[in-house]
Parts: sequence; C-alpha cells; structure tokens
Amino acid sequence: MKSIQRLGLIIFLLGFGLWLYTLSMNEFRLTTTILENNLKPEHQATLGKALQPLLNKTYTNGWLFTYEFDQIFNRLNNSYKAAQQWDKVIYDEYSFNITKASASGPLKTQPFLWLFLTFGLSIIGILLYILPDIQQLAGIKNNHIFQNGATSRGWIGWGVGTFLIFFYILLYYYPQYLVNWTILVDPISQSLNGGEASRWFLYGFLYTVCVAVMGIRMLIKYRHSRYQQWRTLSVVFFQTAIAFILPEILVSLNKPYYDFKNIWPLDYDFFFDYHLNSLIQSGGLGIFMLVWGILLFLVGVPIMTYFFGKRWYCSWVCGCGGLAETLGDPYRQLSDKSLKSWKIERYLIHGVLAFAVVMTAMVLYTYFTGSANVLFIDSNSVRSAYGFWIGGIFAGVVGTGFYPLMGNRVWCRFGCPLAAYLGLWQKKKSRFRITTNGGQCISCGNCSTYCEMGIDVRAYAQRGQDIVRSSCVGCGICSAVCPRGVLNLENASENSRVMIAPEILLGNDMNHQHRQS
Repeated sequence: MKSIQRLGLIIFLLGFGLWLYTLSMNEFRLTTTILENNLKPEHQATLGKALQPLLNKTYTNGWLFTYEFDQIFNRLNNSYKAAQQWDKVIYDEYSFNITKASASGPLKTQPFLWLFLTFGLSIIGILLYILPDIQQLAGIKNNHIFQNGATSRGWIGWGVGTFLIFFYILLYYYPQYLVNWTILVDPISQSLNGGEASRWFLYGFLYTVCVAVMGIRMLIKYRHSRYQQWRTLSVVFFQTAIAFILPEILVSLNKPYYDFKNIWPLDYDFFFDYHLNSLIQSGGLGIFMLVWGILLFLVGVPIMTYFFGKRWYCSWVCGCGGLAETLGDPYRQLSDKSLKSWKIERYLIHGVLAFAVVMTAMVLYTYFTGSANVLFIDSNSVRSAYGFWIGGIFAGVVGTGFYPLMGNRVWCRFGCPLAAYLGLWQKKKSRFRITTNGGQCISCGNCSTYCEMGIDVRAYAQRGQDIVRSSCVGCGICSAVCPRGVLNLENASENSRVMIAPEILLGNDMNHQHRQS
C-alpha cells in the first residue's frame, strides 16, 4: 500500500512539474494580421502604431512578450491620462487575447499529449495516492493531525498556500501570464462551447477537477457515513454538471452564460447592467433566468432554510462549499475556535452582506435612472471596489489561498454574504439543529477538531446543548467523527430548539481547545 502511494506521489509531482513547465513553452510572434483581428477599429491607428516595435519579433518566452506588450500599452494610456484626454484612454484588456493569438508551438500542435502529461498524470498520481486508504478501517481518528507538516501550517502547507495565493492573483489580475495554461485546455473548451478557453474556463476546469478528484478522497475517508457519501456526490454533481458543463453548453447555443445554482448576493454581479441586459435581450430563456435568480434569494432561500437549515446550499450545492469540503478537507482542523475569532466573524460577514446590499441598491438605481451618482457617490466606483476587495481578494486570494493557514472555510465563515443571509434565516426561523447527548460524550474532542466553521462543538456536547449557530453549515462531519453517536443533525419544530449564546455557554475564553497531539 505504501509503495503504491509513493508511486502515486511521484507521478503526481511529475505531472504537476510538467504543468508548471508549460508556462515556459511556445513561441510568440506578433503580426499585423493578429492586430487587425484583435484590436477594435478605433484603436487600430493609435495602439497598432505604438506596437510596431513588437511586430514580427520572435519571443521564446511568453512572459517577456507580455511584459513588453504591457509596457507599451500602459505607457500609451498614461500619456492620455497625463494630457487629460480621457476619451482616448483604452479600457479594453487586449494583453491576454493578443498574447494568446501570438502563440505557436507544441501546446498548440500537440494539445492532447500535453493535456495527458499534465492533468492526466496529476490525476492518476492523486488517485494512486488516495485509493489505498480504502484498505484502512472506516472511521476517524486524529492520528497526530496537528503534527503533520502538510496539514498543520508546516512547510508543505505554507508552500501550498503560497502557490494558491499567487495563482489567484495572476488569474484575477494578470491572466496574460497564464496564457499557456489556457491553451492547454483549449481542446476541452472547444468540445463544450466551440471556442477557445478563457481564463475563466481554465479556472472552472481546474475547480471542477479538484472537486471531483478530491471528492473521491472524501468518499473513501467518510465511507462509514451515508450522509457524507450523498453530500459529497451532490457537490461533485452540482459543480460538474450545473456550474461547469451546462453554462458552457448554453454559450455554444448563443445563450447567456448562467450558473443556475449561484444566488445573489454571492453572485454579486447578478444585477449589474451588462448582465441584466444580456438576460433581457436573450428572450424567453433569459427572462426565465432572471426570474429564477430573483425567486431563489427571495423565496427559495427562506423556504429551504426553514426546513433544512443553510446546509441545503452551503454543504450540498454551493461551489465554494464544494471546493472547501473536498480540496480543503485536509485543513478543516485549522479553523480558529476562539471567542475572539467568533466575534470577528460576526461583524465581518454581516459587514460584507451590508456592503453587498448597498452596492446592489446603488447599481439598480443607476440602471433605472441612468445616473451614476447616488448621494454624491459614484455607483460604478462602489461596484468596482466590491469586485476587487470582496469578489477578488477576499473570495479568491484569501478564501482559497488561506486554506492551509486558516482552515478550509475562511470565505464561508468570514466573508460570504450569502452565508450571512442564510445564517440569519437559520438562526431565527429554521427547524434545523444539531442535537447533543451530553451523557454519552467522552470529551475526545474529535467534533471540535473537525469543525471547519470554528464552532467548539465539544463545549455544547458536554452540556447537552443544541447547536444552533448561524455559522453552522450542517456539513455533519462532527457527527461523522464522533465515536459515541453524541451528535445528530435534525429537522424538528423550531420552538423546541434551545439556543445558548457561545459567550454565555463557554465563558470568556475558548482558546484552550484543540491542543490534541
């Protein structure tokens, strides 16, 4: 078993290394034809002329080509801004498209070979590493989880976190430096939507592969729990079929790109002008999508949360939750269980929700009135700020990049406005709760260790108190890892739920928890 896992690790590292190596492959050569095909007519004269020094030069490094292109592009724009010629400033993002169009080499001539050598080998290696675990006895033990360098802020964890942070920064703000990776998945994109891959297709593909492959790990690890089996299959299905494949098929049919499971305010650009116009102009299907999205957060959320708590979405449907539960599962024990952390969580997540509501109200005001100024505040600036700080930095860079540093639900716990909205309903008007049987609790601490949302479950279990926290996503892992069956997820009468504030239940300090070896 160990030899198979070592072989799997070697194969994975080989595939991953080749994937990184592909960033240095291909040649890049800019031609007048490429400029004519990618520049808008109004930019042909000015930008086309400025780019003359790059024409017909061969670059063996795509990063160097992109860097020189960006230097010329930014210098031209800065000259317009300095002269206050705002009508001439170019806001189009040409760098990615022109860099990709200028590429030639093995990734384009042998795409399937390199797709196998990178993603294929990586997936095979991971499967060889995780499949032997099925021979172990079912059930969960801590097994020195806090001493593992990969899962307890050791050098491996820091390395993974650093890589994820840099990946998200490049993906969100400098996608032109990831052109070769998008070329790598062009065959998959063409088979689904008939076009070349964008940075968002690359992201969706990587996201889906991680959820699917690490979902297999979840099925093996929690195979003793039927609830976890069905929940894992659910998040894999919704990410693969609803969030990834279906929207791409819609694009191939000239319909709006739409993720039917995404809900405002998590889908914060749902009410942006370009999105509303796209749906309205798409006829009956677009109107259906618009009505569907509005009914989801106005009607669907209250009804479903009343009967099932926020778990129906956060742990069974949501893509963010799906990635956290699969790729992020090895880091779930790193969530801070202190009272201080819980207080920060409450203010931060509800602050983001308030920000989302205000931003959306301003955007709708601008949409219906045509005026961007709302009480002397530019609504476009507000929505840009939200997109950068919340949609990009918080949800992406921090939300996923900090898995190995702060646990797998950083975004869900501290930032997701939809989680806050669902949590308000769960706390005030829901039948969902986690019941405890204090008489059976042996204080092993497994439940608290594995709680990804920073809830000190053991403190509740020891006192036989129901767990009714707005942050609880109902993942059920606390119940799955309990050796005595103390914890149970239930949907009962809302009037029978016993709610005790954590600071009252636990006193002023929760930092003493989770020092297990």
